[in-house]
Amino acid sequence: MSVDRRLFLTSLLGAAAGVTGLSGCADSSAAASTKGASTAALAEKVPAGTSLKISSYLNTQQLQFKLAKLGDLPFKVSTWANIGAGPDVINAFRAGSLDVANNAGIPPIQAHYQGYDAKIVAINVTRKPNYLFATKPGSDIKSVADFKGKKLAFSQGQAQGVVLLRALKQAGLAYDEVKLVPLTSNQFLTALQSGQVDIAPLGNSQAPAYIAQYGAKGARTIKTDVVDLLNLLWAPVSVLNDPAKAAAIAAYIPYWAKGQVWAYENPDAWNEEFYVKTQNLTLAQARAITALANKPLFPPSWDEAIKWEQETADLLAEGGFVKKFDVGSLFDHRFEGIAAKSVTAEYRR
Repeated sequence: MSVDRRLFLTSLLGAAAGVTGLSGCADSSAAASTKGASTAALAEKVPAGTSLKISSYLNTQQLQFKLAKLGDLPFKVSTWANIGAGPDVINAFRAGSLDVANNAGIPPIQAHYQGYDAKIVAINVTRKPNYLFATKPGSDIKSVADFKGKKLAFSQGQAQGVVLLRALKQAGLAYDEVKLVPLTSNQFLTALQSGQVDIAPLGNSQAPAYIAQYGAKGARTIKTDVVDLLNLLWAPVSVLNDPAKAAAIAAYIPYWAKGQVWAYENPDAWNEEFYVKTQNLTLAQARAITALANKPLFPPSWDEAIKWEQETADLLAEGGFVKKFDVGSLFDHRFEGIAAKSVTAEYRR
């Protein structure tokens, strides 16, 4: 396999969860968009005949459930949708072709900004950075402070974009002190290689292959302690207002959590069954990726997640990318704690 092919595959794997574009116009009713959301208690049992359409990017969920031997879901899955990008998820929500999806923290903010009603129902927090910054070949940039006056690859609605904004703020750099070049994350590698940008945020799984190819030509990586905190499940309010579907989502959350725990605890099997057999990576590449994996953590309380989501929304509002709003409306607290209760204490925090 060529280095370019490996870069493409690792880019594909690294870009799945957070892709969104904040180009939509805010609906005037967005601030009150979830007032009609149900607060009815969740049913303890999923009614017979209930079905869900669930996102499973690269068929990850089904494979985890199978390998972990979690048993049959207590409802029918009418569609496992190979969808990961935020805009695709929102479009699928709007079309009624998807009921629940796995994303980063940015897509729910975008959906709200566009006036679309959806809520977060489960949270896995990330403690270690998933991204670092890579320089173009021949660059003399060695720290975030050196970003001043430079061209930075920026995808405003993706997790990578928010990591960049947080890093700039941490370094005391204003937006007008850098040149933000609008790109999507799947364009970052090409932009770096061609010198279109000086810096691009890359996933931990992408950076080693990039440096292997361009390190001898002066490319380097710059690490920060900035994290993209949230990996979450979310669903349209119209789906959550259906008592049967809401019960099915509540039943699905433990499978989602346990599948991630299994993959984390069984890296050798996951490397072989997922990365090698389905993504055509070498075992060495797979091991390099899982070595950087975050331990899944499902907080019993969502307080920290809400605070982080608010900080993210405020950061985007400061840049003029969205309008300021209270992110508390994005969380359906009926589901709070379900994921945490489904795993052992080691994975609750």
